[in-house]
Amino acid sequence: MPDHESVRRLRAQAQALGDGAREASAEAVVRRVFAIQAQDASAADLGIRVRGLDITAPAIRAAYEDERSIVRGWYMRGTLHTVPSEDARWVLRLLSSRLLAATGRRYQQLGLDDDLRRRADRLLRQVLAAHGPLTRAELTGHLTTLGVPPDGQAPFHLIRHAALTGILCHGPQRAGEATYVLLDDWLPALGRFRWEGDAALAELARRYLAAHAPAALEDFATWSGLPVTWARRAWRLLAESGVITEYGTLTMPAGRVQELPVLSDAPDVRMLPAYDNYLVGYRTREVSVPALHQARVWPGGGLIRPTVIADGLAVATWSRGSGARSIQVDAFEPVTPQAQQGIEREKAAVVRFLQASS
Repeated sequence: MPDHESVRRLRAQAQALGDGAREASAEAVVRRVFAIQAQDASAADLGIRVRGLDITAPAIRAAYEDERSIVRGWYMRGTLHTVPSEDARWVLRLLSSRLLAATGRRYQQLGLDDDLRRRADRLLRQVLAAHGPLTRAELTGHLTTLGVPPDGQAPFHLIRHAALTGILCHGPQRAGEATYVLLDDWLPALGRFRWEGDAALAELARRYLAAHAPAALEDFATWSGLPVTWARRAWRLLAESGVITEYGTLTMPAGRVQELPVLSDAPDVRMLPAYDNYLVGYRTREVSVPALHQARVWPGGGLIRPTVIADGLAVATWSRGSGARSIQVDAFEPVTPQAQQGIEREKAAVVRFLQASS
């Protein structure tokens, strides 16, 4: 039975967060982890930074806007994620029907019936074709011509509906604000969907395990927002194709179980942003965050604080002071001198990154 330390280090290594693992570009980071939590755009950038080797904020912006190799949209659990652009369509096709159905009651509460949603989709397609990229406020202004009130959540849900139906996606930033563009204009279609049906389900599970294993099918269900019955089917499909293997009670990609290198005296310290994948990609938390300190990472109200990990184990939370020069670290317990050196290096790297992005 693998112990917590082995599981934790394997997970951190898979996420490019431990044992020295780092990727050379924003695209490579997103390909490796498949999906970066992106409900907070600046946290998403920091989530790419922490997994990369000297990746700058301008380089991340170029991956979004010039190379268009990564894209931000509503995917797993209906939450904003950054994914590889070439995977955006098949993942959306797999998940969108369930996400739209799960939002049905909210549509009713907001008075967004089927007819209004269809008319809003047509309008958003037309105005983006004529004027895009447009901000949320600008799209809201157009939606008011359909009688949609500009205040409240109705405009947001109509924009999200158009994203889930494959009409629009996030485009370039304008003065630090997100804009929306037509998906087919921003990311020209590459032909048929790369995966469909059960093949898409199995591929999503395979990508999850590549970035999160060792993990259980319940972890995949938690991360994806899919029912456990779907996760069970995905596991069966992967097992039948021979691409997974057991790791105690957990699952690993076949061929990736190997002996971890001996830990050095200097731990691999990383400063995770709020809502990081490493903290939300599993059903339970005890492997990565000591039970005694979990409330400091998850204080309630849906918050997940920025966290410092050392060899995959949470040892502190951190916060930004005024401007980009001040980083405050709140350690759970006294850290070793080697870990403190790693924290200071990470603080300096985060400050450099934030200064370049301001």
